[in-house]
Amino acid sequence: MGQQHEHVRVAVIGSGFGGLGAAVRLRREGITDFVVLERANSVGGTWRDNSYPGCACDVPSHLYSFSFAPNPDWPRTFSGQEHIRAYLEHVADTFGLRPHIRLSHEVLMMRWVGDDLRWEIETSQGTITADVVVSATGPLSDPKMPDIDGLAGFPGKVFHSSRWDHDYDLRGKRVAMIGTGASAIQIVPSIQPEVGRLTLFQRTPPWVMPRMDRAISGPERWLHRQLPFTGAARRGLLWGIRELQVSAFTKRPKQLGLVESLAKANMAKAIKDPALRAKLTPSYRIGCKRILLSSEYYPALAEPNVDVVASGLVEVRGSTVVAADGTQAEVDAIIFGTGFHVTDLPIAERVVGADGITLAEAWKDGMESLRGATAAGFPNWMTIIGPNTGLGNSSMILMIESQLNYMADYMRQLNVLGGRAALAARPSAVGAWNRLVQERMKRTVWDTGGCTSWYMDANGRNTTIWPGTTGEFRRATREVNLAEYEVVRVPATDASAQSAAEPAQVAAETAKAAAETTEAVR
Repeated sequence: MGQQHEHVRVAVIGSGFGGLGAAVRLRREGITDFVVLERANSVGGTWRDNSYPGCACDVPSHLYSFSFAPNPDWPRTFSGQEHIRAYLEHVADTFGLRPHIRLSHEVLMMRWVGDDLRWEIETSQGTITADVVVSATGPLSDPKMPDIDGLAGFPGKVFHSSRWDHDYDLRGKRVAMIGTGASAIQIVPSIQPEVGRLTLFQRTPPWVMPRMDRAISGPERWLHRQLPFTGAARRGLLWGIRELQVSAFTKRPKQLGLVESLAKANMAKAIKDPALRAKLTPSYRIGCKRILLSSEYYPALAEPNVDVVASGLVEVRGSTVVAADGTQAEVDAIIFGTGFHVTDLPIAERVVGADGITLAEAWKDGMESLRGATAAGFPNWMTIIGPNTGLGNSSMILMIESQLNYMADYMRQLNVLGGRAALAARPSAVGAWNRLVQERMKRTVWDTGGCTSWYMDANGRNTTIWPGTTGEFRRATREVNLAEYEVVRVPATDASAQSAAEPAQVAAETAKAAAETTEAVR
């Protein structure tokens, strides 16, 4: 390689739950030669970016935190954005991660350099190289803005829920809220009391269940501080309840009928107008799209200053917004709660693999990875919250920690192999894993429930959700199976080196490494 750059063993991309979790796990594995590259000027990932009014988690606090960093002081059963962000800052401090974190380092491009068996990473602050890349950019990081005719000519204020403009005063304004997903149902009741008029554009109504949120009492917090096992028991109970729910989503969606009747009762309690209730009643099986939690959403929609338009926004004419059904409204501000680039991750455009093509090109027919972590053609590159690792009913932190187990064993395997080596996921292994996942997907509510959701890619394939329990995923990612990988060495430069790379010897070396690793890990 010509120019010399700073070199590290591991480069982690992103400093949300996935990135900080990876950093902690690397340190616990004795690896300190790593950096965390973060494009923003602080850590926190999606919990830094999403600061809209009412932003909170829909997974209970004690389950939505790292098992190795319990927080006995969560103030509420479902914590708000500011508390989760503070928790992530606390993790960065407690585990000594600050020296590793490079803020304002946006990754512009990363390329696999086969001759050197390393990744060359071009950032907004210069270039570094790394033996291994752990991409933890997350699926909820790049907002998706729809292409609306005339939007560029709108004279008022426009922003996405994840890029909230706190300087803009909504009091007394006429506001259009576009979308009815997880963010929108938190925003609507938060801004409804202060805006002049709120027009909600709804393409598809969500199923909404009550949010059983309450303050966690002082004695409870004292107990969790003094007797940490009580917090662990609480977490275990929350986990177990959700594990028991999984089969209804993945194998027997008809069992969800009872939950639907509870959701309808929740709506009927707040929405007395039959016409409005008809607009808000979904026509698909509950669980097909994400089930939303709110006790304030329906009451807010029943207020006199709120209009629900059961149709999507298609055009903007000056300050007039126009729905697909022809409904018009004059507005001062348009807020988009239209989600994120999940099945078409922007980071994939910035990763160039061994064959000289980008990850986006490799995934043009749909995202595919081995055990949610590694992709064929991209040696020593892995992702946290990769394809088919999302959940419909439990905490993503459980999935992240499973992937960190896999990452840790991946690093151990590289150490056992010794010398300059890389692991490249075999296309046959990636294909076999994804056929298994997609076969299991056929019975799930996400594929059979009769809805169109952000879980599906452009080809109608569910490339985001894990069709099983978190326990099953943990077992599947406990260790790296070397048979699913090809061991890549630095290209031979002379006869002796060439003879050392004979296929039979490489196979023997791989088998020996597998045996040694099994012994070392277990």
